[in-house]
Amino acid sequence: MKLRAGILGATGAVGQKFISLLQDHPWFEVSAVAASERSAGKLYGDAAHWLEESEIPSRVAELTVQDASHVLLDCDFVFSGLDSSVAGEIEERYARAGYPVISNAKNFRMNADVPLLIPEVNPEHLGLIDTQKWGSDGYIVTNPNCASVGLTMALKPLHDAFGIELVHVTTMQALSGAGYPGVPSLDSLANVVPFISGEEDKVESEPLKILGKLSSGQIQHDSFSISATCTRVPVIDGHLATVSVKLRKSASPEAAIRAINAFTSPSSVAHLPGSPEKALQYSDDASFPQPRRHANAGQGMTVSVGRMRACPILDLKFVCLAHNTIRGAAGGAILNAELLASQGKIKHRSEVHALN
Repeated sequence: MKLRAGILGATGAVGQKFISLLQDHPWFEVSAVAASERSAGKLYGDAAHWLEESEIPSRVAELTVQDASHVLLDCDFVFSGLDSSVAGEIEERYARAGYPVISNAKNFRMNADVPLLIPEVNPEHLGLIDTQKWGSDGYIVTNPNCASVGLTMALKPLHDAFGIELVHVTTMQALSGAGYPGVPSLDSLANVVPFISGEEDKVESEPLKILGKLSSGQIQHDSFSISATCTRVPVIDGHLATVSVKLRKSASPEAAIRAINAFTSPSSVAHLPGSPEKALQYSDDASFPQPRRHANAGQGMTVSVGRMRACPILDLKFVCLAHNTIRGAAGGAILNAELLASQGKIKHRSEVHALN
């Protein structure tokens, strides 16, 4: 019997991506949906301004949208695609009621006892769940900001092999990262917006937690420095980043490429349904990677890296790309839930009540 997933913020762009990706999932099924008060009481098919290329799954279209602020959904766990303006209170209420909360929102990402999870990078950070104090069996697990994910995954093998001292990154972020209706057309068409509110702080801080070490129930954040400039560009999907790094141990571009090509997912992750065949892919093609051509690699879960070369100011520079709404949002959260389920940390609520 599949685990029943509730979707918080189900009518928004991230909520819709959850629903799209969960159709025919081998482990999970969408059993309940919740959104704002203005959508509550409507059938999901009537309430959602559907943005996905595929049709709304017929079973989900017939679900009645519930008020995310006032109810607890009938499900085994919840995915949260809520806006950060309301996510904190609602996600905490679910955790206190005993639900696993798999969140895409920023509210709890940097809390000391909350895993900021990329399964291929820091699965051991799930140990933090045992330190959370919600007064129940509930907990919160978050996935990183959509621009942080690709950067962190590209840095992981370099950090493991050579150590990182400094990072300078400029992101070119797709319009879909702003949700719907998103960036006004007169700002986005034939233009680049050189500022995204709050984004640079996330890119400069989140990788340090993700790449930190779990010791005695606490994350020791890594200590290298990141300088980020985040821009919005007229691309639909796929966050591209140009990255320069200073290494603690000298390495040639060829050695860095070997490290990236040698990277493999931990055995605990590689077998999961949402795990791509290659978490990282590298190409020597000088025009690689490009959002339109490569964002969907590995069903949108593979991070693409290219143009590794010597940097005349730091040590190395390269380009990386991640699909922002799949790997950087709903797909990453689903992979987090798969890892949790594989470790027995998500159960049918009937089993939970029986144990209690």
